[in-house]
Amino acid sequence: MAYIWYGAFFFNLILALVIVFFQRRDPKTVWAWLLVLYFLPLVGFVLYLFFGRNFYCERKFKNKVIEDMRVVEAGKQDEKIILNDFTVSDKVNEDYVNLVRLNLRTGSCFYTENNAVDIFTDGNSKFDALIEAIEKAEKFVLLQYYIIREDIVFERICRCLKKKAATGVKVYVLADGVGSRKIPGRRWKELEATGVRVNLFFPAIAKKIDLRVNYRNHRKIVVIDGAVGFMGGFNIGKEYLGIDKKYGYWRDTHLKIEGDAVMELMLKFVQDWNYAAETERESLGYKDFVMQKRSREIVEKNGKAQDGVGIQIISSGPDIKNEQIRDNFLYMIYHSRKNIYIQSPYFIPDEAVFCALKMAAQRDVEVKVMIPCKPDHPFVYWATLSFVGDLLRCGAKCYVYQSGFLHAKSIMVDGIVSSVGTANMDVRSFKLNFEVNAMIYDADVTKELEQIFLKDIGKSRELTLYDYRQRGFGVRVKEQVSRLLSPLL
Repeated sequence: MAYIWYGAFFFNLILALVIVFFQRRDPKTVWAWLLVLYFLPLVGFVLYLFFGRNFYCERKFKNKVIEDMRVVEAGKQDEKIILNDFTVSDKVNEDYVNLVRLNLRTGSCFYTENNAVDIFTDGNSKFDALIEAIEKAEKFVLLQYYIIREDIVFERICRCLKKKAATGVKVYVLADGVGSRKIPGRRWKELEATGVRVNLFFPAIAKKIDLRVNYRNHRKIVVIDGAVGFMGGFNIGKEYLGIDKKYGYWRDTHLKIEGDAVMELMLKFVQDWNYAAETERESLGYKDFVMQKRSREIVEKNGKAQDGVGIQIISSGPDIKNEQIRDNFLYMIYHSRKNIYIQSPYFIPDEAVFCALKMAAQRDVEVKVMIPCKPDHPFVYWATLSFVGDLLRCGAKCYVYQSGFLHAKSIMVDGIVSSVGTANMDVRSFKLNFEVNAMIYDADVTKELEQIFLKDIGKSRELTLYDYRQRGFGVRVKEQVSRLLSPLL
C-alpha cells in the first residue's frame, strides 16, 4: 500500500512541476489543479488526463493555424478592404464601429450588410426549415455538428442528404469525434456509400472513451449552395425536439442567415474540414464553393436587401491566439448604457467578463441573466449559481428558466447589438473549444431577440438576493467547491 502512495506522490510531483513551470496557464487554473492533485492524489491524476492536458495543444493545432492563414488569404472578398480605409454604413452605432475594425484586425472577420436573419427557438421549426433548405440544394450541402445522435432526427436528415447526393449535389458531413462518438461506424459507411463525404474532427482513440475532452469542435454550421446558412445552439438529436423525458422542452436559439455572411460560415467549415482531413487529397478549397452573386440574389428576392442586417462571423478556439468571442462580449458589456440580457446554460465567466458585468450593474445598467432550472452537468450548475449570487449582490437580476431546459447562448445590449452562436459564457468556450458566433449589428434583430428574452422571463422564476441567501449549508458547500474548480470546468 505504501508503494501506491509513494507512486501517487511521485506522479503528482511531476504533474505539479509540469503545470507550474512548463505550461503557460492562468494562475487561477494552476492553483485549481494543484489543489485537485493535493487532495485527490490518484483521482486527480486521472482527472488531469481527461481535462487538464494542453501540452500538446500548440503542436496539435500548428498545422491548422497555417491552413487557416492560407484559406483566409484565399477567401478575401475584396482587396480594397484595407483596415485604415474601411468604413461601414451609418446604420452601425458609432460605439461599435471600432468593434467591427477590431474583429477585422484580430480575426480577419469581414463585415457584411447584405444579410437577412430568421430566428428559431424551437427544434421542430428549426429542423423543418433545415430540411426544406437542404431539399432545395442545387450545388452543395456542408453540414457540421458537435453532437449527432443515432435517432429519428438524424434518420430524417440522412434520407434527405442521400437523396440530394443521388442527384449530384455534393454533400459533406463533419462531426466532432467525441460529441458524436455514439454514431455507429456502419452509419457513416452507409452515407459514404451513397456519395456523402464524412469526416470526424479530432476523433476518439477509443470508440466510447477518450481522454481528449478538451479541444472539441462545438460549432454547429450548415451551408447550402453558399446562399443559406444555419448556426446556433441546436445539435442533432431527439432531445432538441423536446421529446426527451430527462430534459423536457428544449429552449434554444438558432439562426438562419441568407446573404454574404454565409460565405464566412463556409470559410469556418472549410477550415475545420481541412484540419480533420487525413490527406491533402481529402481537403477542400474555399474558392470552389464561392457563390457570392447567388447569395445576393436570394436576399433581394426576399425583399430584405434595402434593410440588410450587419453581421460579422467571429470564432474562438485553441488554434486562435486571441479569445475573440470573449473580447467581443467584453466590448459589448463595457459599452452598454441601458441594458444587458444574457442567456447561457453555463455561466462561468472569466475574471475580466465577470468584473465587467459587476461594474455594469453597479453603474445602473440593467443586467439580466437567464440560466436553466436543471443541471446537465452538476458541478457547472453549482458554479453557475455561485457567480450569479455575486452578481445579485451588485444589483443584477437572475431568472431561472422553468419551462424545460435552456440551452440558448445569446447576449443583447441596448437594443443595438447582439451575439448569437455556440459559445457559452464560460472559460471552456472562450479558450478550449472551437466556437462560432454571429455578431449582429442591427437594432431590429437585436430587439426581436430581446422580446424573446422578455417572453422567456414569463416562463422563469426570478432568483432574488433574498432567495439566494436562504440556500442551505449543503448547497453552499457545493457552490464553494465548484467555484474553486471553475477554472477547470
